Amino acid sequence: MKQSMRARRLAKNNRRQKLQSKLNLVSLMDIFTILVFFLLLNSSDVEVLQTDKNIKLPESVAEQKPATTLVVRVSSESLLVGNQHVALVADILSNEDDSIAALTKELDYLSSRSEPLTEKEVAAGRAITILGDQAIPYQLLKKIMATCAAADYRDISLAVSKVESDDEPVSLLPGDVASGVES
Repeated sequence: MKQSMRARRLAKNNRRQKLQSKLNLVSLMDIFTILVFFLLLNSSDVEVLQTDKNIKLPESVAEQKPATTLVVRVSSESLLVGNQHVALVADILSNEDDSIAALTKELDYLSSRSEPLTEKEVAAGRAITILGDQAIPYQLLKKIMATCAAADYRDISLAVSKVESDDEPVSLLPGDVASGVES
């Protein structure tokens, strides 16, 4: 049987309405790609030092961000350079020497494998960061710092956990009094 134009048009519209609508994935993929690039570019200014769960860093209000350097980790039991175990803290404290032989050996090995020093680095020494537990004795920290300096790692930084400062720094100008300005 022959259909009229109106009947064919209604049948065509009915078939079109029965079809499910499709999602255009190309536009969605473009949006997610742009989002991923945005996140990658904006997350690069965050630097986090890898810490051990048994090291609790001291707290400070330091504003300067740490640079990427060689890291010495000091926990209550052991001394590590990078991820390499160097010595036990008990052995270091029982030794009367001002330097730590195992640490010197490891630092010399690492400096021999690194690039030659620039003129600025020759004056300041190689850079190193010490992640020390807040409960380690000062005597141990002094030995580690002396050993690092003797091995030409004189640009020493101590890692701390940053806390927000509640107090504003007070600076007194000549003629100022702590409670106010003299007239």
